[in-house]
Amino acid sequence: MKRYIPKFALLFRDGYSGRQLAGDMVAGLTVAVIALPFALAVGIGSIPQKVAIDEHLLPPAMAVTAAIVGGFLISLLGGSRVNVGGPSAVSVTILFAIASEHGYVGLATATLMAGIILVVMGVSRLGVMIKFIPFPVTTGFTAGSAVIIATAQIRDFFGITLDQMPTDWVGKIREMASHAGSAHWRPLLVGCVSLGAILLVKRLTPRIPAYLAGILAGAGALALMGWLMGGAEHVATLGSRFGQIRAGLHLQDFPQLSFALIKELVPAATTIAILVAVEGLLTDVVADGLTGTRHQSDQELVAMGLANIVCALVGTLPVTGGLSRTVANIKAGAKSPVAGMVHALVMLIIVMAAGQLIALVPLASLSAVLFVVAWNMADLGQFRRLLRSPRADVAVLLTTFGLTVCFGLITAVGIGMVLAAMLFMQRMGEIASVRSIRNDISGDPDDLSDRVAITKDARAQGTLSIPPGVELFEINGPFFFAIANRLDDVLMQLERTPKVFILRMRRVPHIDATGLHALEEFHRKCQRQGTTLLLGGVHAQPMFEFVKAGLDEKIGLQNIFEDLPQALDKARGIVEGPAPAGGKT
Repeated sequence: MKRYIPKFALLFRDGYSGRQLAGDMVAGLTVAVIALPFALAVGIGSIPQKVAIDEHLLPPAMAVTAAIVGGFLISLLGGSRVNVGGPSAVSVTILFAIASEHGYVGLATATLMAGIILVVMGVSRLGVMIKFIPFPVTTGFTAGSAVIIATAQIRDFFGITLDQMPTDWVGKIREMASHAGSAHWRPLLVGCVSLGAILLVKRLTPRIPAYLAGILAGAGALALMGWLMGGAEHVATLGSRFGQIRAGLHLQDFPQLSFALIKELVPAATTIAILVAVEGLLTDVVADGLTGTRHQSDQELVAMGLANIVCALVGTLPVTGGLSRTVANIKAGAKSPVAGMVHALVMLIIVMAAGQLIALVPLASLSAVLFVVAWNMADLGQFRRLLRSPRADVAVLLTTFGLTVCFGLITAVGIGMVLAAMLFMQRMGEIASVRSIRNDISGDPDDLSDRVAITKDARAQGTLSIPPGVELFEINGPFFFAIANRLDDVLMQLERTPKVFILRMRRVPHIDATGLHALEEFHRKCQRQGTTLLLGGVHAQPMFEFVKAGLDEKIGLQNIFEDLPQALDKARGIVEGPAPAGGKT
């Protein structure tokens, strides 16, 4: 149960001073100022305009509420001291697709299902397993998501008049190209001002929240434009797009569950859960490196799962740990989960006191924010470096990237993981081998057993020579399905049927069900040909599996040995005369 104790619960046991509290409060205030504009931008990209208007949704407010509710719960219940939760840019593309097809009911249902999946993953102790997702897969779908996010912002950045945006990337490009003539210079100017402010602040004064500076600069440019030109009707704002935005939290009633919809959303919910887990746990790993602390991955999954369940019930977007928020939290002096909780409370105070001001934010400014977010997500330098990797890894990278852009994250993540698994199996199959040992091995110190090495007995060393009528083969590496077929062909390749076949397994740390089946079939072939099968150098895990499968009785414990010299002694007795007393097993 120690694996599931939140870091916040250990805070006062380990000692928590007023100085630490002051540092956490400053860090929480800093992160809140950074997270608010980011949440607004993510909300805009997550739900199509038509769905939001038809179902009376306010995507920016939903995202801010997710940052408040989900961020507080992840810090309160999580397994990291400094990870700050909130909506994720990586999830934008799949949320947009779900909302386009199923509306709010699909979005809420998928978020709830993803939360349950995350809790199950945490309770099943799969936190470590998430880290084994291949880097080309994560880089491919992250870069593909960045392309989709950036493409979707072209309309508002350039002020293109387009009533409905298609869900697929090719359709977006085609529609925006056909309506390119409707672009207007005023939203483009506001967007450029915001983009320039973000890049300038990031470069010259990184301590100032760049996204907030960009939004304020864009809002200022819009106000100045309206004052000088008597109006700025061509520049869309959150208020003009979604209607009046009131102060306070924007909560939605959870829709009625449908079994048919749940069944249809299983792939989407699983993909959301994987994205949330990967981004959150990778953020924890980075945070551990910066702070010297250690997170508890299983509890972090449980916390993110519970946070998403609550977010679904109150009508917000999915949440996860965020790298930019967490790094800013650490650099601002955070020492405990209190900083993340303060960040949520500060955002709550802002929306309660001045939430209606959100309606004045230009959409072009939020597009500028998402352009920068997409650029950072794409990480072109890392993408180019991966293109110099082995061809198989490049194929996985490009396939995942292309599938993400053209067919969406659900298809990309699924096929990318399958390709990576097949690549892993191929490489493991290349490493593992079944080789013949035909020469005298008495002079090979690698082949001396512990018994021989200790006694230094010359007569014992002499027994390491392979007598006539005996074939000795060795398996190197895990004995699993990738090399099981190689064992089937061994007897067929021999010129003469041996009286004794020794299979050495000293370099077999693990055997799976396919390996057990292949070994059982091989034993049957040896019996049909009148060959005695002996096993030498069997480790604990394979031996344990032998016993569970009953293979020890079929082969015979008297034919299974700890080391090679014992197996050779038994083989010599079979070939030359009556077998000696049973060897050590």
